[in-house]
Amino acid sequence: MRIVRPGPVSGRSWTPVTVVNAGLAFALELGLLAALGYWGACTGAGPAVSVLSAIAAPALAATVWGLFLAAGGPRFPLPVAGEIALKLAVLGTGALALYAAGHPAPGVVFGGLALLSVAVEYTER
Repeated sequence: MRIVRPGPVSGRSWTPVTVVNAGLAFALELGLLAALGYWGACTGAGPAVSVLSAIAAPALAATVWGLFLAAGGPRFPLPVAGEIALKLAVLGTGALALYAAGHPAPGVVFGGLALLSVAVEYTER
C-alpha cells in the first residue's frame, strides 16, 4: 500500500469502500463543526464569550478546511504529508473539543473515526 493524494472528487475512482469513507468523511466534517460549536457554547467565561466562541471556532475550522483541504480542490494545495497532518490536526480539534466539553468517550470515538477515515482516504488499494 502506498500513500497517495486522493485528488478532486470528480476524478476519483469510486469503490464501495471509498463511497462509505466519503460519507464518513463528510459526517466527520459536520461533526467537527458541531463539536467546536458545542465546546464554544460550553465555555464558562460568560455568555458573550460563549456565543463568540460557539461561532468563531467552527468558522475558523471551516476557513482552514476550505483553504487547504477542500474535496473539490483546495485554494492552496499542500504536499501530501502536510495535507494529511493538517487534516488530522483539524479533525483532532473536534475530538479535543468533545473531550474538553466533558464528553471523553465521544471524543475518543471521533478521534478514532478521523484516523480511520484519513488512513483509508490516503491509502492506495
